[in-house]
Amino acid sequence: MAWSAERVPVEVLQAYYEQALKLMLAMGAHKVLSDHGQRAPLVAAAQTWLTQNWIPKAIAQAGFSHCAIVDGVDPLHRLSTQSVVSAAPAAVVFKRCNTVDEADAWLRGV
Repeated sequence: MAWSAERVPVEVLQAYYEQALKLMLAMGAHKVLSDHGQRAPLVAAAQTWLTQNWIPKAIAQAGFSHCAIVDGVDPLHRLSTQSVVSAAPAAVVFKRCNTVDEADAWLRGV
């Protein structure tokens, strides 16, 4: 997943993640690389939806197990990311990375 700096409504974010889950199911993938780059901080409702809805559903349906996150440049975004990582089900292993190459290498190694 690659994100832009534009803040999107929660409904758009949800639709994006649902499409990602469909792709995971179609490809038999259970790992995600999320490049946050310039991504705006997630609002609380989006954080809650991810940790209480999408992540558990992705675990159950696709066997979601690992997520490499390329940290965004905005310090507030990094805090919102940490909130999601901290509240996410323990079944998913997260790794925060500085570059896409680092994230890719880690995912290929697990």
